[in-house]
Amino acid sequence: MTDSSAPVRIVTARRRPHVVIVGGGMAGLMTLKGLRKADVDITLVDRHTYNAFQPLLYQVATAGLNPGDVTFFLRAARMSQRNVSFRQGEVVGIDNEGQKVTFADGGGMAYDYLVLCTGATTNYFGTKGAEENTMAIYTRAQALKLRDSIFTSLEHAAASATSEDLSMVVVGAGPTGVEMAGALAELRNDAMASVYPELDPRRTHIVLVEMTNKVLAPFDVKLQEFAARALRERGVELKLGTSVSEVRPDGVLFGNGEFLKAGVIVWATGVTIPKAVAGWGLPQGRGGRITVDNELRVIGVKNIFAAGDLAVTPDPLPQLGTPAQQQGLHIGKGIGSLITGRSLSSFKYRDKGTMATIGRRAAVVDIKIAGKSIKYTGTLAWLTWMLLHIWLLLGNRNRLATFVNLFTKYLAPSRRTNPIVGDVPVFEHRAEDSN
Repeated sequence: MTDSSAPVRIVTARRRPHVVIVGGGMAGLMTLKGLRKADVDITLVDRHTYNAFQPLLYQVATAGLNPGDVTFFLRAARMSQRNVSFRQGEVVGIDNEGQKVTFADGGGMAYDYLVLCTGATTNYFGTKGAEENTMAIYTRAQALKLRDSIFTSLEHAAASATSEDLSMVVVGAGPTGVEMAGALAELRNDAMASVYPELDPRRTHIVLVEMTNKVLAPFDVKLQEFAARALRERGVELKLGTSVSEVRPDGVLFGNGEFLKAGVIVWATGVTIPKAVAGWGLPQGRGGRITVDNELRVIGVKNIFAAGDLAVTPDPLPQLGTPAQQQGLHIGKGIGSLITGRSLSSFKYRDKGTMATIGRRAAVVDIKIAGKSIKYTGTLAWLTWMLLHIWLLLGNRNRLATFVNLFTKYLAPSRRTNPIVGDVPVFEHRAEDSN
């Protein structure tokens, strides 16, 4: 017989540690990869439902790629990693003691480990009118808006049969600015004569503005010189050593008092940390970035980590994709070590080099192999850049679609190139236009 007075033992399932990753960019997805085999439950949080591959967004903005070619549905991560779930939302607060994040929609979520890698946003450096009157290319929505603005300017110029020149200005001669200016020049040089016979390509000006006296400042001098020469050969007008004091709806006012009328103005000067980060109650350093130690753990907090553009390490790293990827993978593996009772290891950045493209058969590459820097330019550098960026895309469908579109764009005859466009508002003629 059974003793009914014996205590009943209740067996419950063990709760696995909950890791919350805020940000579905390169750092966030590499953190997921580092936790692939860890005995944890993961929630990936992002205000977008997709990851956008930022290095190729300029191709979307200049009608070379479809937006779907460079975006990855974040929920699809669960297809290959079953310990992942997704929550769309924007984090507005962090309770360190209660181990909980709160969202703009009023919801909240508890965590055992928190990884912050929300990335950065456009830095306007306090320039008057820049935020209101320019366009950036750090998100898919921005790239699409810029693409539509470019073709709106072209269509309206064609419809109005204007006698005025059309200028497109790119502010900032870092990799993003150089690649954008080069792509705009190719759009003008290769496609305009065929698809816009009403417009004279010689009267459409691509202007690249840079406050310093060089393009691609982080690169070797010889690579800088090659890039500047390749841009000029494509008809890009370089205004080096020129500051922007104000951006108006119809153009740019330079520091020397000169005004340049422009139909499209692209802002590519750099990035900054989103203002919401200041409300998280975490230590911030240079540029508002969250300070982390050598293990990438937020200073003073044991179970919160930060990576990518959002984090500043004791030895600051460039705000590029490669450091973000390496940091994310390191954090993921580190959390896996912590839950098994092992200690964290210090993060060591492996500099693999950097590269930028100017356009067809023109790019600059500086790669690091076995501690040595290998630099080259031209067609080989361009092929290296293109193949590497295709490989870095998430998902085989994206890789294949991007390969086909770039192959068609660069290797097919220019008269057969079909720009990938969106909606353009119809031009409204004024009464005097018909006189």
